[in-house]
Amino acid sequence: MEARELDVHPANSVQESWAQVDGGRMRYLRSGSGPPLVLVHGLLGYSFSWRFAMPAWSQQATVYAVDMLGTGYSDRSVGADYSLKGNAERLLQFLDEVGLPACDLLGTSHGGAVAMMATAFAPQRFRRLILVAPVNPWSRHGKSLAPLLTSRGISALVPVAAHLEAVRGMFLRRLYGDPTRIRPGTLAGYWAPFAATGSFDHPLGVLRSWNRDLEELKSLLPQIADVPTLLVWGDKDVAVDPASVTPLRQRFKDCRVVMFEGVGHLPYEEVPEELNRVVGEYLASAAATG
Repeated sequence: MEARELDVHPANSVQESWAQVDGGRMRYLRSGSGPPLVLVHGLLGYSFSWRFAMPAWSQQATVYAVDMLGTGYSDRSVGADYSLKGNAERLLQFLDEVGLPACDLLGTSHGGAVAMMATAFAPQRFRRLILVAPVNPWSRHGKSLAPLLTSRGISALVPVAAHLEAVRGMFLRRLYGDPTRIRPGTLAGYWAPFAATGSFDHPLGVLRSWNRDLEELKSLLPQIADVPTLLVWGDKDVAVDPASVTPLRQRFKDCRVVMFEGVGHLPYEEVPEELNRVVGEYLASAAATG
């Protein structure tokens, strides 16, 4: 395991490290002190997603922000299993590698589905779940698009189209409730790791098993019903249907819901201060009640 200090948040020392997971180097950022909180990014994201969150949450937790294998600055692995199960198993391997027998777990979008699957595999390892617009079986968004994007011919065009700045910009704007909230450097920051060869293997691998994975996740949700959970959404989310919060929350015995008005799929980008407050208060109240 390697580590070095990053001058990302001068007031909050952030350590960049790598863990050996499934035969590859998995990059993660670590900051703060206190009970461990592991952050799992969404599809096409990486630890960059949490640059506004880590300074706040590291005041009350030891925060681990991962680049899942095949994403961000982690290794690309030819032929890796990027199904929901494969990603969830690697997340559990990461916890073993960094010595975390138990933690709080926060996942967003596809990372929320990974978080739920990992929790179903080992519910005793997760004290609380925080899910930000998590991909789930009751959102139809993506169920028809995933097979289209991974069909023969179309899948080869996806990296080509993504290299067009206009396409990337349009995609990012669509994920915001209010595109005027996009901060300078956001698009460039998300795009930077895609210069590495094989960077589209992960998202295409995820999409290939999308519908099958959601059916498997649905069957496993009863196993995590007892895990205290916070669900956070934007009511203008076009990527994961906000209405799916209702059937999803019913799967948990202890579940709080926060819905941000006028916010899209990326509250950690669009309204980071509000998200930081909500998550911080949830962590503090959960700690106070034991």
